[in-house]
Amino acid sequence: MVDDEYLARRFEEHRGHLRAVAYRMLGSLSEAEDAVQEGWLRASRADSDAVDNLGGWLTTIVARICLNMLRARGTRREAALDVEEYEYVHVPDPVLGPVDVADPEQEVLLADSVGLALMVVLETLAPAERLAFVLHDMFAVPFEDIAPIVDKTPAATRQLASRARRRVQGRVPSPSPSPDRARRREVVDAFISAARGGGFEALLALLDPDVVLRADAGALPTTKLLRGARAVAEQAATFRKLAALNRVVLVNGVPGILAASEGRALAVLAFSLGADGRITELNILADPARLRGLDLAALGV
Repeated sequence: MVDDEYLARRFEEHRGHLRAVAYRMLGSLSEAEDAVQEGWLRASRADSDAVDNLGGWLTTIVARICLNMLRARGTRREAALDVEEYEYVHVPDPVLGPVDVADPEQEVLLADSVGLALMVVLETLAPAERLAFVLHDMFAVPFEDIAPIVDKTPAATRQLASRARRRVQGRVPSPSPSPDRARRREVVDAFISAARGGGFEALLALLDPDVVLRADAGALPTTKLLRGARAVAEQAATFRKLAALNRVVLVNGVPGILAASEGRALAVLAFSLGADGRITELNILADPARLRGLDLAALGV
């Protein structure tokens, strides 16, 4: 019989992996922690004597919990990716880290290309598609192991992941031509400089003509979705208000911006760049309720 203390110790060894799975599934740091904790409760009550692959077993438990949580999000709209415009704006929780300090969690996010732009796209997938894509494409879980979770055959599960992959590839550029971190830092610094100067033309020069700005302010009326360089550059006055409070941080593994004052986060800005180094997507989290939940301790805020 598996000793409770032994199981608890082994669970802690897998906690980081399970949290990574849950975050990619849910896009919420608090919900990911809840899913992992619920996973522990279920695992501790189950008979694990016959389990050969503990990590795989725990991943399956947490994945089932995440799938149920996604299906229970009755207030969230599952926006179709082939719809050009949609009103629903949601920016997932960012993972923040210091820009000049080695951070293993940020390095994993960078290696997996799990930027906020990808997380935004994952939000639009149907729950079963998201699970199949995340488990197979991000964590190399075989379709034979995923199939029972979504109650489908391995072939049907493969189709779910394939459909999700096509949608993701249609919205998120391939990471291969993307600028390196040094170039990203240059663009972020230039954005801060332009914002502080309030210059429309300076901002316009940094933006791709088809740039998308997604600002999630929760229930506040400032939530918006804008498309096009001129429309985004016209927010110069808004950017200027936060510019004095801006600092460069890592946002999901790449340089971004945290606007903070007196230990309180006011906004997080994440950038996606095209091969030419111009900004193609700007995702802003400005929801006060969710910003309060961010851990800023390691950032010296």
